[in-house]
Amino acid sequence: MPEMPSKLAEIVEEFAGAPRDVVLEMLLEFSDAVPPLPAGHPGSAGMEQVVECQTPFFLRVEVTSEGTVDTLFDCPPEAPTTRAFAGILAEGLAGATPEQVLAVPDDLYQRMGLTQAISPLRVRGGTAILARLKRQVRERTG
Repeated sequence: MPEMPSKLAEIVEEFAGAPRDVVLEMLLEFSDAVPPLPAGHPGSAGMEQVVECQTPFFLRVEVTSEGTVDTLFDCPPEAPTTRAFAGILAEGLAGATPEQVLAVPDDLYQRMGLTQAISPLRVRGGTAILARLKRQVRERTG
């Protein structure tokens, strides 16, 4: 049974063990970890919108010829919490195989202890981002 990527597991552990007042600070640091779209990428064209997010959030997954998953995220800087979810996934899933991505638990943000730090609506948005990402991986490897 594949496990989620070790980098993502480390991030989950760091958050789960952090004091509540530090969690938001840690989360905001990840909002800077979202890689920009590649040069020449037509913005959110060809990307899927995650409508559960309060802000315009788009994602696309590609499986590379090396068999790893590439994630593309498009999210405005004015939405730091939502960007943070993308940053956590971008960093935690870098170089992961489709099997590892699909092994990420659906309750990832609950495991990180984020339900105590941010609103249920934001957690729902983050959970929807992960669900869409996993669905796209399944579609591209099916």
